[in-house]
Amino acid sequence: MSCRGRCESYRATTTIGSGRYASGQKRCQICDLFIMCEGNVCPCCGYRLRTKPRGQKHKQKIRAASVVP
Repeated sequence: MSCRGRCESYRATTTIGSGRYASGQKRCQICDLFIMCEGNVCPCCGYRLRTKPRGQKHKQKIRAASVVP
């Protein structure tokens, strides 16, 4: 699998006020960018997209935002 350059049309813009994953953006590890698209597969390389952050600090932020008291 390799990047074919089609991902540029799906490139997501930077969000202000909320995180990328919280706003629905997904990350492709092969193409090395955030993508806005339906599904969990990169339309460019076919690799599975990451929908959650990897770092512990950012995971805690997502969990705290999803818990409604």
